[in-house]
Amino acid sequence: MLTEERQQVELLAKKIRRDTLFAIKKMGQGHLGGSLSIVELLAVLYGRQMLINPKQPLWENRDRLVLSKGHAGVALYSALANTGFFDRGLLETLNEGGTSLPSHPDRNKTPGVDATTGSLGQGTSMAAGIATGLRLSQSENYVYLIVGDGELNEGQCWEAFQYIAHAKLTHCIVIIDENKKQLDGTTEEILAPFDLAEKMKAFGFYVSKVNGADLSAIDQAIQRSKEIEDQAVCIILDSVKGQGIPYFEELADNHSVKFNSEEVNQAAEQALVELEREIKEMEE
Repeated sequence: MLTEERQQVELLAKKIRRDTLFAIKKMGQGHLGGSLSIVELLAVLYGRQMLINPKQPLWENRDRLVLSKGHAGVALYSALANTGFFDRGLLETLNEGGTSLPSHPDRNKTPGVDATTGSLGQGTSMAAGIATGLRLSQSENYVYLIVGDGELNEGQCWEAFQYIAHAKLTHCIVIIDENKKQLDGTTEEILAPFDLAEKMKAFGFYVSKVNGADLSAIDQAIQRSKEIEDQAVCIILDSVKGQGIPYFEELADNHSVKFNSEEVNQAAEQALVELEREIKEMEE
């Protein structure tokens, strides 16, 4: 990325992080950890890599995104709001009755959402199906699949990966958010993942592993994946649950955070003030 492009993507990342934290804090609880760990990825996708048209969310020639780890929906909503799909004010209605922003993405309710997800593992099959349909229609558009490392406990993921590799669906870019924690503890404790990169290679994928907080590295990995023409592609994000906000990175139980203590609320307020300050400085 050129310097100016990188600055714009970095600004978008800060806005997504701010609005994700704001919306969850206002709701009183939510899946903060796994939402924050994909902020940089979403900023690169919506700020640079994806072919989209916010004024026409159902534009036929758009790229598609499948957020299989649907509990991180608020991060996706923040990305969509900050790229013009809908008004940012809607983020204040997250998961309220009658909202168009349910806690998990619903393609029938939210402009810009391409797949209804939340039942873990199923998004992998959806992405494979969408990519197959696009190939059959001779479309060159990409499908980006974001799947969590804890989610890979679901066997359905591996069935879908095997199909993606077998069919050489090069335009289905599999992105694994390896933030190393899930609902009940670390992925190592719950069900050891072993070496995800080696596992995906064994399934027939071309694999890149990058720092999940490094915008340039993520961008380069996506660009490199688009150059692969004869093999399924996978990017593994070496990320941190609660990424970008030290207090929430270090919080032991940061999968779903409850804003029911003075300490947690104060940490969130401080982070919001700091993010707002950084955003204003970048926009001046």
